[in-house]
Amino acid sequence: MTFDAEKALYIAGEWQSGTTTISNINPSDISQNLGEFAQASQQQVQHAIDAARTAQPEWEKTPLEQKQKVLQAIGDELIARCDELGTLLSSEEGKPFAEGRGEIYRAGQFFQYYAAEVLRQMGDIAESVRPGVSVEVSREAVGVVAIISPWNFPTATAAWKIAPALTFGNSVIWKPANLTPASAVALTEIIHRQGMPAGTFNLVLGSGSEVGNTLINSDQINAVSFTGSVDTGRKVAAATAPNFVRCQLEMGSKNALVVADDADIHTAVEATIMGSFSGAGQKCTASSRLVVVDSIHDAYVEALIKRMSTLKIGHALEDGVFMGPVVDGNQLQSNLDWIEKARQHGAELAFGGEKLGLEHDGYYMAPTLFLGTENHWDVNQEEVFAPMASVIRVADLDEAIATVNDTRFGLTGGIITQSLRTSALFKQQAQTGCVMVNLPTAGTDYHVPFGGRKQSSFGPREQGQYAKEFYTVVKTAYQRPY
Repeated sequence: MTFDAEKALYIAGEWQSGTTTISNINPSDISQNLGEFAQASQQQVQHAIDAARTAQPEWEKTPLEQKQKVLQAIGDELIARCDELGTLLSSEEGKPFAEGRGEIYRAGQFFQYYAAEVLRQMGDIAESVRPGVSVEVSREAVGVVAIISPWNFPTATAAWKIAPALTFGNSVIWKPANLTPASAVALTEIIHRQGMPAGTFNLVLGSGSEVGNTLINSDQINAVSFTGSVDTGRKVAAATAPNFVRCQLEMGSKNALVVADDADIHTAVEATIMGSFSGAGQKCTASSRLVVVDSIHDAYVEALIKRMSTLKIGHALEDGVFMGPVVDGNQLQSNLDWIEKARQHGAELAFGGEKLGLEHDGYYMAPTLFLGTENHWDVNQEEVFAPMASVIRVADLDEAIATVNDTRFGLTGGIITQSLRTSALFKQQAQTGCVMVNLPTAGTDYHVPFGGRKQSSFGPREQGQYAKEFYTVVKTAYQRPY
């Protein structure tokens, strides 16, 4: 697709230039600049807030079938153009084309799902304890919603926030990550053509310190949905609290995959490959801790290393590539620093651990596996966001579950086992919001709730019908007939 990167802000129904621009570098080939993208000023952010406040009541009153058609059209177009938009996404984020295409397709499914939810908005009628009084319980829009989304799933994460926000009658101000502006403009261009009241949807590109802070400190915003780091999540919570602005935070993780003593080795290895190394490990649901029961440890590790040696690393748009580059130079350096920290702790480097020099000059590194690690080490307690996994050897299932739970995070947890009793015990005792059995820890559905526990999440769940808990307010009306 073609667009004017220097006029990439979308405010009050119009495309605008910013006060400055940033370069959008292709991580697969850093000689390629995908464009100089506009950056919004604080004044432009305030303009977007004002426009959203003006448009929201009109959008909320828009007939249901018209809203449904808008969301359906967005979803349909995303799916129809998933090859084109997936190429764009992969070019700026670095994930292989198959993953980029799949993300666009999934984003379309989010909009299609919530298009159906528009027509499924039901209230409740109750009997009052007072004779002759009726009670109606309904839901109304929160108002103006600020959405702050990450770069690792630049279209899908935004979609699962934007779609329900619009479904329930809210207006939206979207601040995407600066590392993936082209995908944001592409989605906005589709939304722009749906004929919603000007200001219902706004795109403000820019830094967190400039654009993000303006949004989260505003008393004219009614809700903030944020996905990012724990440290930034704390800042969002602290900034929104004085204004009593509701916030929804999806933050860090340190997910574990347990390989039980009765695990099928092939299933365990494939779940590890997809959970730990797809997307270059840059997923909040990635399994960076591999908790392996002693009796199966050696066979599993041998099979895993053999499988890792077959993975093709390269340009995101090259055929057959399993893993592309990491997103930028800062992320690559951080990953290499964590590898060095693991070595200093005494971890055994079993595979990878180095930057790769390939045909194209990009931010490439090898998938990395460490053995002999301890759960209390920093590398097993802090989110690394790298194609790197650490094996933690345990004696039995009880120690495995205790290890899974021994973290300040609690997003996903997985186990590979052939025992129904073991899987039932794990599902019951894992202190995570999502539990996977004989599956990678990464990969969730769009029609059911998503979120974690502890420092992984704060506020109502995202996705599915549970999204209405964040994007609506409940009204209870009492009436006497005369």
